[in-house]
Amino acid sequence: MEDDAVRAESSISVGDGEVVAMSRETREIRAEDVCILIPTLDEAATIGDVIDGFHDEGYTNVFVVDGGSSDETREIARDRGAHVLVQSGDGKGQAVREALEYINVPYVLMLDGDGTYDPADADRMLEPLSRGYDHVIGNRFAEMDDDAMKALNGFGNRLINRSFRVIHGADYDDILSGYRAFTVDSFERLGLDSDGFTIETELAVECVKHGIETTVVPVSYAARPEESETNLHPLKDGGTIVLALYSLAKTNNPLFYFGSLGVAGIASGGVVASYVLWQWVQYGIGHEILAMVSAAAILLGVQLLMFGVLSDMLVTLHREQRRRLEQITRKSRERDDE
Repeated sequence: MEDDAVRAESSISVGDGEVVAMSRETREIRAEDVCILIPTLDEAATIGDVIDGFHDEGYTNVFVVDGGSSDETREIARDRGAHVLVQSGDGKGQAVREALEYINVPYVLMLDGDGTYDPADADRMLEPLSRGYDHVIGNRFAEMDDDAMKALNGFGNRLINRSFRVIHGADYDDILSGYRAFTVDSFERLGLDSDGFTIETELAVECVKHGIETTVVPVSYAARPEESETNLHPLKDGGTIVLALYSLAKTNNPLFYFGSLGVAGIASGGVVASYVLWQWVQYGIGHEILAMVSAAAILLGVQLLMFGVLSDMLVTLHREQRRRLEQITRKSRERDDE
């Protein structure tokens, strides 16, 4: 850990840690109540302009979490007045989780430091939080420059968003967006363990899982400057994200997760059983071992389907109990404030 790390300061700025609940009343969000969180890795070409852009918008509490850049990212960020923390681990997800340990203001506006997101959209991102939302996602596809995203990346993003809608039952338009606004209180309710680029996917899934009040707003999205290189590998990271979407369904939508495995088991067993039956009817040849394999696959598939149904019932009950506890807690706080 370097000397310029925020770890030595223990806090970034003063905040009262208030909890935002859904309400018809609008709360005022002051600039000093917001931490601009920017995870970085070799973003020397753009980080200075990003920080200056937020300063121009009136947001001076900028926190850069650096993943061990080999260029001058940290030095530039420090010179522009940002707090700098060198993360202790690897990956964007780990950087975000570690950064939240040092943030003492109630609101966070998170974005990448590659210059693709516009600081002028800050007020638009934060406005829903003033109305009681806990998590805001910036939809890049609403105002995207023509050359901002390659065709392969665009196809992959849309495929992942459709998969998210099917698997997790929510439509967030752009779950891979790096432009996020959220309350610290809601972030602490999430069970995050992702270390890499799947942090955005995990945030979206956890919001659905925990009933976090989430909304989507349109934001502009520009092409990455030519002198700036991406740290994202489309095929490798895209595959990792799809696998994360599926694996996270285990606790958020167990009926889909175990049900799909069950259907696959029944279908594969059925195919083998059909082959065994055809061989016996057509040629009089018996395949005892294959018959046992097909029976085992079908039986396992049925069991997985049943387990998925039971797990879904337990998850539904758990969510209902959690909502009731949250309502009781909210009412208790309201009585204490009166």
